[in-house]
Amino acid sequence: MMSHTVEKISGIYAITPDAPINLDHIKKIIATNDIGILQYRRKTASNATKLNEASQLRQLCLQHHTLFIINDDINLAQKVSANGVHLGKEDNSIAIARAQLGADAIIGVSCYNDIDLAKSAQQQGASYVAFGALFNSDTKPNAPHCSLDTITQAKQQLNMPIVGIGGINFSNQQQAFDAGCDAVAMINALFDISRNSSVTI
Repeated sequence: MMSHTVEKISGIYAITPDAPINLDHIKKIIATNDIGILQYRRKTASNATKLNEASQLRQLCLQHHTLFIINDDINLAQKVSANGVHLGKEDNSIAIARAQLGADAIIGVSCYNDIDLAKSAQQQGASYVAFGALFNSDTKPNAPHCSLDTITQAKQQLNMPIVGIGGINFSNQQQAFDAGCDAVAMINALFDISRNSSVTI
């Protein structure tokens, strides 16, 4: 039985670019696009900056009833009382995140294009899995490709929300939903960071 919180993993899943946050801009994005989930994904900032930014975003998400997820950093997620954490292949284990953040925490896992990895994540107690890149991604141009057929197969074999990521925008998002995604992650389509080609995520 999925918790009420996990059921909210649907629609557009916003991910912040690796740049100083603009609270007013993010507030507008959440309100305009009815964002149910926001992930703070910051790779190139000091711990103090991350704590400050994450704390501000946490308050913003509380005001808008938006789930707040931290990328990679379990300790930061705990410090700001985030709803959960998103883990990649190189990050800490699901068990460690669960032990530290508690039974109600949302723990997402990147599974790229690997259904077996997703099945394993489900068995280990992940809350959702992310597959991608579904389309060509400016954010991660060398990311492995995940076909829409893989999403459809995963939907049949998993009993948890599926998030699609990679090159998704307002023009192609319906293809991802039709394939079986419960939510679609967007960075560039929401934040329009293409004007600054030096920003990497």
